[in-house]
Amino acid sequence: MRSTAAERQPLLSAAASDTGLRRENNEDRYHCDPAIGLFMVVDGVGGQAAGEKAAETALSMLRARLERETGAPEERLREAITLANNEVHRLSQSEPQWRGMACVLTVALIRDGRLVAGHVGDTRLYLFEGGRVQKITHDHSPVGEREDAGELTEQEAMRHARRNEIFRDVGSEPHNPSDDDFVEIVDRPFGDDHAILLCSDGLSDMLTSPAIGRIVYGHAANPDELVARLVAAANAEGGKDNVTAVFAAGPRFAERARGFAGTVPEPGLPLDRPPGRADGSGNRPARLRVSSPWWLVAIGGLAAGLAIGAGLAMLAATRVNEVTAWVVRANPPAAWARTWTVGFDANADFASIDEAMAQAKAGDTIRVEPGEYRAPIEVRAGIALVSARRHQAIIRPALGGEPSTAVSIHASHARLAGFRIAGDVERPLDVGVRVVGRGIEVDDVDVAGAAQAAVLFEERSDGTLTGSSLRDNPGPGVLVRPGATAALRHNVIAANGRQPGKARPGVELQDPARAVLSGNIITGNGEDQVSGLPAASRAEVMRDNIVGPAPAAPVPGPGRRQGAVREPVR
Repeated sequence: MRSTAAERQPLLSAAASDTGLRRENNEDRYHCDPAIGLFMVVDGVGGQAAGEKAAETALSMLRARLERETGAPEERLREAITLANNEVHRLSQSEPQWRGMACVLTVALIRDGRLVAGHVGDTRLYLFEGGRVQKITHDHSPVGEREDAGELTEQEAMRHARRNEIFRDVGSEPHNPSDDDFVEIVDRPFGDDHAILLCSDGLSDMLTSPAIGRIVYGHAANPDELVARLVAAANAEGGKDNVTAVFAAGPRFAERARGFAGTVPEPGLPLDRPPGRADGSGNRPARLRVSSPWWLVAIGGLAAGLAIGAGLAMLAATRVNEVTAWVVRANPPAAWARTWTVGFDANADFASIDEAMAQAKAGDTIRVEPGEYRAPIEVRAGIALVSARRHQAIIRPALGGEPSTAVSIHASHARLAGFRIAGDVERPLDVGVRVVGRGIEVDDVDVAGAAQAAVLFEERSDGTLTGSSLRDNPGPGVLVRPGATAALRHNVIAANGRQPGKARPGVELQDPARAVLSGNIITGNGEDQVSGLPAASRAEVMRDNIVGPAPAAPVPGPGRRQGAVREPVR
């Protein structure tokens, strides 16, 4: 397969930040890395040193996770923002001068024609395309909600007395990546003729969307001048807060933008309103309905059939290799490895994973379509059991049964990938994945609710656990028995072992277990984040992984916190 990495043209970008005219210090922080398509704006909340500390801490934690490009973009963003949140919260409890500090932020990832962003608070993300400017994040504030709902115009919202209030932030209370009403995710196509702007409220409170759009379309050829003009314009309107702007554009945006320079940019669709007409027909072009005589239809069908036949003959004559490959894929010899499908669709090979496992041979892949499947499941030697869509094939224990293991891998050289495994009070789960064999690969699994361990490496087993999320398990995230060998790479192991009186670590190694840990985030677990490490390897593990402390216990309360207020303008 040809690599397209070298063919992808780089993004054009620039960033600028200013203290503004009424502040003594700049609590905004930003990051701009077009090489990997990573852009951030972080606005500190808390005033003076506290706001700066929150923003600095969040930026550092975000970069630590996101610069390791493992996992799907949405999962990476949720994990990174949660990691930043919990570290800011921990620090806020450690020093009196940092009490109450927090921040708001927007983080954008651009890769392979997609824009995926994570957002908390009232920083903003704008999208520019075809002469339009559109705000594509919600303001998590009382005034922002009313503006997004159309109850206030943009100008009315900018002048509102409660403009400085927010109800969602990073750092005021502990969170998990899966928490509702925490991280807002935006996922959109991003073409070569698109551009984005991330900014703090010091810009969006001073300039309307059309005013921002005029500067962007008018100076798209020079990103450095573009962001400088945005900052200068905000200061010219009063500069009542810190001002930060981060701009990124596809390689063809400047060329397309010339056609809109000097015009008033057209506002995009309001948030949450799908494109298309009210009748639900969307943006599909209309098509005329024409009645034709039967004989004309018959002649047309015959001509079409002859054309298709001629085309297939030409294809067979000129693309022999491709046709041969297609035939082989459709009708493989019985001895060859093949892929079986499991699902509720009539076209699936099997309706249950057990049926597929009984039929499959070493080297085969079992591809499981979205849906819920009943534990326990045993993976046989040499078979890959893969979720067709990541985390949409869910394995649960039986309702009201005894605690059990969801997936056991007793045989060697097997693989489990992409599943979500979940237990709860009604469906008790003992172990999420039990590794007994050798040469086992466990990739990108999401395990929650396991009482003994999310992933258990039994004695004398060996395997790898990669890119997985182990969270909210009463037991440890990973338990490695004596004599087992485990390689743990690029996993998030958080909020495990936190039962009152039964605290357990994120990773528990039982001597003489052997483990290699690299690129993991291990934080917020019940006690020592990694236990059983030999003294000689502890420094290496701390260097190669992000290992955080156990968080303070969350304070019970409503999921949404109204009325957090920024430091008033002086």
